[in-house]
Amino acid sequence: MIDAIVCTIGDEILIGQVVDTNSAQLAQALEEAGIHVKRMISIGDDRQEIASVLQDALARHAIVITTGGLGPTKDDITKPVLGQISGSKGYVVHPGQLEMVHKILAKRGLDVLPSNLAQAQVPDRAEVIVNKLGTAPVMVFRNVQGGGTLYALPGVPHEAVGAIPDIMKDICSHQPTESILHRNIMVYGMAESALSERIAPWEDALPADMHLAYLPNPLTGIRLRLSVYGGNADENRIRVEEQMTRLKSLLGPLVYADKDSDLETTVGELLVKGGKTLSAAESCTGGEIAHLITSVPGSSAYFLGSVTSYAVSVKEALLGVPSSTIENFGVVSSEVAAAMAEGVRRVTGSDYAVSTTGLAGPSGDERNPVGTVWIGVAGPRGTRTVSYCYKNDRKRNIERFAASALNFLRLILQEEL
Repeated sequence: MIDAIVCTIGDEILIGQVVDTNSAQLAQALEEAGIHVKRMISIGDDRQEIASVLQDALARHAIVITTGGLGPTKDDITKPVLGQISGSKGYVVHPGQLEMVHKILAKRGLDVLPSNLAQAQVPDRAEVIVNKLGTAPVMVFRNVQGGGTLYALPGVPHEAVGAIPDIMKDICSHQPTESILHRNIMVYGMAESALSERIAPWEDALPADMHLAYLPNPLTGIRLRLSVYGGNADENRIRVEEQMTRLKSLLGPLVYADKDSDLETTVGELLVKGGKTLSAAESCTGGEIAHLITSVPGSSAYFLGSVTSYAVSVKEALLGVPSSTIENFGVVSSEVAAAMAEGVRRVTGSDYAVSTTGLAGPSGDERNPVGTVWIGVAGPRGTRTVSYCYKNDRKRNIERFAASALNFLRLILQEEL
């Protein structure tokens, strides 16, 4: 199997000033093309370090992809290092990239400076893929020092991602690739350790060429990914589907999506299918549920709105939660969660409503420990509530509260619709 390594270059990544998103995009594209990513490395702006790491990578891997260090300023030192390790004798101007430099700067209303023109110069051993989104070209160095092929991409994320289709086309035209199949299902409502024990007999019986990965996330639950590398793609697809059918029968309603997805998308699909609408009343989640729901394209078809009723006065005045209910049971209670859901459903006229009231931290109250949340769902068949207690920091608790509310809503919608 052809393998690859992705290298990001720049001090800004190593000091945490810039988050590396290029590697994730490249890794996904490489896997889809049948190329296994073995390593990801970040390198600072140091000539000797860049040269050493890249020479070692080229000796070990068929494909090496770098991003960063190709700009017009003095701290962009990747290009001369690539010229050095590729054995280039000098630089040549690539006419296609030079034309693109003039077009881009003219479109931006900027003068063409010598530093801009220099970006169209490349080491003479480089092949060029014209960068249509920026001034620095994509450079390809083949059989570097008798080793692999190196692709040098700009570090600007939209330029790097924009170059991926051309990179994949070039790789596939020069390298034999193999089938890589990934199949995902999404699970919510069980801890990773408990889930592992529950499906252990099934996992232990998997064929030797199938590999299961557990990928937990507080907002989406656990993604279970079954992978097969190599072999016949059509046969693997049939075999994997057979295994996934067995797995889903073991997990039942814990499975909320038969693909890589999230709870807010699943809730939206259920509401659209049933022709129903939704609203939200949030206290401890502070609008997180509304944010997640409205992040889904087309959510305006079913989501009517929300009330972030953080203060008791807002719960009473806008949602109609009786003061006696709060006095008798406390703000963080089943009764208040129910009244909040019923209140926002009444105010907005939605078919369903979800509510949260809880203690995200860092302090609790005399009735509830930190991490307690009550969730209410009101609908045509009445109102139901549920409580959870999580032992995380404030940010993580809010994420868990919101995800648990969406999952509780999801289970009710699946039952009623």
